[in-house]
Amino acid sequence: MRNFAEVLLPSDTDATALVVCGRPVTYRDLRSKVERWAARLTESGLIPGDCVLIIDDNSLFYVAAYLSTIYAGGVAVPLSPSTSAKSLLAQVETSQARWGFVGRKYLERLREASANTGLNRVWVDAAPERGELPTEWESAAALQASDSGVWRPPVSRSPDDVAVINFTSGSTGTPLGVMVSHRNLEANTQSIVSRLALTRDDRALLVLPMSYCFGASILHTHLAVGGTVVIASSFAYSERVLDELAASACTGFYGVPSTYQILLRRSTFTTRQYPDLRYMAQAGGHLAPALINEIRAAFPAVPFYVMYGQTEATARLSALAPERLAAKAGSVGRSIPGVTLRVLRSDGQPASVGEVGEIVASGDNIALGYLGDPAATAAHFRDGHLWTGDLAVVDDDGDIFIRGRRRDFIKVGGQRVGSREIEDVIAELADVVEVAVFGVPHDTLGEAIAACIVGRPLSNLDADDVIRHCRLRLGRDREPKFVEFFKELPKNEAGKVMKAALKRAAAGSGI
Repeated sequence: MRNFAEVLLPSDTDATALVVCGRPVTYRDLRSKVERWAARLTESGLIPGDCVLIIDDNSLFYVAAYLSTIYAGGVAVPLSPSTSAKSLLAQVETSQARWGFVGRKYLERLREASANTGLNRVWVDAAPERGELPTEWESAAALQASDSGVWRPPVSRSPDDVAVINFTSGSTGTPLGVMVSHRNLEANTQSIVSRLALTRDDRALLVLPMSYCFGASILHTHLAVGGTVVIASSFAYSERVLDELAASACTGFYGVPSTYQILLRRSTFTTRQYPDLRYMAQAGGHLAPALINEIRAAFPAVPFYVMYGQTEATARLSALAPERLAAKAGSVGRSIPGVTLRVLRSDGQPASVGEVGEIVASGDNIALGYLGDPAATAAHFRDGHLWTGDLAVVDDDGDIFIRGRRRDFIKVGGQRVGSREIEDVIAELADVVEVAVFGVPHDTLGEAIAACIVGRPLSNLDADDVIRHCRLRLGRDREPKFVEFFKELPKNEAGKVMKAALKRAAAGSGI
């Protein structure tokens, strides 16, 4: 099987591979850069299987570092720029990387985290404005000066060799390094391309970080078909992102739930026209049906795909066809090509229609396990199957409805209540931008329902409004006992709300 880099750089053409800061980068130029950087890695002593850290915002530097590592037979280890110093150190130590690429703005953070590790050969996208680089650290300009001349083809790798280590988001604990193989990457890329019918005419606006597997999969799928990836400005400037979506003639837009929540409540998203937009897609968590309905109403001619995936499954596992959104509200649909999904009871037997079980996935996209953690690997990867930890039911048509993660159920008065159900109802309120629901200790109920909400600016929405709405829609046993408003909810790099942090804050405040 070929090196996965060959899948992403299929031809030496002048078609546009990337658009960065408004400037096009052709496949020919991208491949030339990747070949030179891969040669430099090899000259520096990299041997196939060695880990290479990458930490930067989305950029040409990031893409070149990522692809050249894989091209040279190394293992790319993307790290989130938002990772805490403690987690960053743990990830550097877990990977045992000796090489790295870092954006200048993250130079000091990586230098501090790697001070007493084996990481000693690092390339920086630009020389620092002040001070000197550590010994053996160089500016990226040195990467263009390979002594090898014309570079040989990508280093041959076997299908089950590790190509990338993606650290999980770590929303509830220590991030784990998921070992993703060349086979995994190629299989999942082909599955997604098939499900979305991507072609060389597709142009995706990329707002998600490429250090997150969902963001990386957008890069993978579009390069694999000879399409174009438009790297957007920071999503902090949502109006600028919308300008790029229209001006760049993008055919596809992808987001996690918070992406669409912010666009719907804090931008002019639904009042604009995007004449080239062929589809939109959402994954990375649950987007309330009420918000999906708003998007469909604003863009009735643009298909909207609800997708589901996990880092441990390379990227994505299922999709709900746009034409079935109304009939299957709240569903993640069925498996994408090349993937098998089942909902199983704890004894391993298939759950009956409507019976809650755990989603178990299989296919060539299922990762090899967790780096350096055989216990966690044994718990989640069993005989080639991934036990996802997501509890769900299947209907008569085979469509899957996720009820929540095991840890997200709240035990209220002896009854299990899914936080997702309550979040969906609260999201129906037009002044709610984001909401997170979880359980807090309660003297008589065992656990009580708490809701943390971000409202629209200048909104008059208060706790009584929220409780009253939930009471009417769900009954008193599912109404929140505590409601607190925030300017922002804490999120990880994937845009997922960090409920563990909210629970700690709630405990500290005496809720």
